[in-house]
Amino acid sequence: MPLKEAISGVANGSQPLPWLLTAGQPTAEQFAAARDAGVAVVIDLRDPMEPRPLDEAATLAELGLTYLCIPVNSGALDEATLGTIIEALRTHAGTATLLHCASANRVGGALLPYLILDEGMDEQAAVAMAMQVGLRSAGLMEWGLSYARNHATG
Repeated sequence: MPLKEAISGVANGSQPLPWLLTAGQPTAEQFAAARDAGVAVVIDLRDPMEPRPLDEAATLAELGLTYLCIPVNSGALDEATLGTIIEALRTHAGTATLLHCASANRVGGALLPYLILDEGMDEQAAVAMAMQVGLRSAGLMEWGLSYARNHATG
């Protein structure tokens, strides 16, 4: 099964990079389908206290998937959190990875600096892709762009 088909039916399911799937909250069945398609790593941007339809850490452990929870809270958008997300993406680049939150809004904001700094996209193209994967918040967009600008070299 092609990677993107694994998240068919997940809110805002997308494949912005050959190895990266992005989405809103998957179900246990959708996580299993992602694993069966080759996903090895799940990066969850939801706060552990957010209501969920499943115990994600336990479900992913049962499926044998690597689980990273890096909570993004809209009231506390800091560089350290974004740096941790970027480092996780860099560590797992090339490995089939699923990056998700509840709706993919936070995913879009967090993905922006990776697209600019690591994939070489200009801001306009990165914003367009982030919006395509689910970005809807101006605050999250500015968080991602500010990080990219602060960490650009040259």
